[in-house]
Amino acid sequence: MRMPLQKHRDAMEDLYRRYNRMEYVHPDPLEFVHRYADSPDREVVALVAACLAYGRVAQILKSVAAVLDRLGPHPAEYLRGADQADLRRQLASFRHRFASGQNLSALLLAARRAILDFGSLRGCFEAGMKDSDETVLPALSSFVRRLRGASGGACGHLLPAVEKGSACKRLNLLLRWMVRRDAVDPGGWDEVSPSRLLVPLDTHMHRLGLAMGLTRRRSADMRTVMEVTAAFKRISPDDPVRYDFVLTRPGIHGRRDVRAFLAGREGL
Repeated sequence: MRMPLQKHRDAMEDLYRRYNRMEYVHPDPLEFVHRYADSPDREVVALVAACLAYGRVAQILKSVAAVLDRLGPHPAEYLRGADQADLRRQLASFRHRFASGQNLSALLLAARRAILDFGSLRGCFEAGMKDSDETVLPALSSFVRRLRGASGGACGHLLPAVEKGSACKRLNLLLRWMVRRDAVDPGGWDEVSPSRLLVPLDTHMHRLGLAMGLTRRRSADMRTVMEVTAAFKRISPDDPVRYDFVLTRPGIHGRRDVRAFLAGREGL
């Protein structure tokens, strides 16, 4: 599916016009973020939803809903005043694939520490930013180190070690939600430029990247993320993850394969 850059841009803009709408969000953990009006609550919800965004989507939605039920209508306020032992008890029976209640309570208590130290998760992330950074990767690495340190490493795989070269798909998904602002992504972290975002690379996006000639790398790791992001940046310099949401929608909603559409062979 190797095509001139302009044809890629035109095809993906067509997808953006068709699918970048709230009506296409479900089923997606992003739908939980939109249920909260206040930015501090949204970022706590986004952290939970993004960190649990692996496996079957039905189970993801069920697991996120179960956690948010425990946090109540104002998750950020709840975490500020949470009793640590009580939170651990509430989540003791939680399970999402490889994630235990212990992992999740450690993540939430680390988020609580960040909120108390920096005022918000946004403040914690921005503390690791530098004007000279070309991407969010250095700030993301700092953000994860702070949270993992606060948890004593007990959050396990819910927070991947950025320095080990993981694609960090779920964390980059969190940043897409909180940095971009359009009909789908709610935004709120306005000090972070969308131009610095990295593509949330999962197996689907990796296959697309290979098919579109955006990368030749066979491993879905951070080096591949950088290659695919650089290719999208040529198409959309100020917003390289602009098309991340819409490239998944046709398949989720039972339309034809998006790869065929991008190749111009059939419609959606």
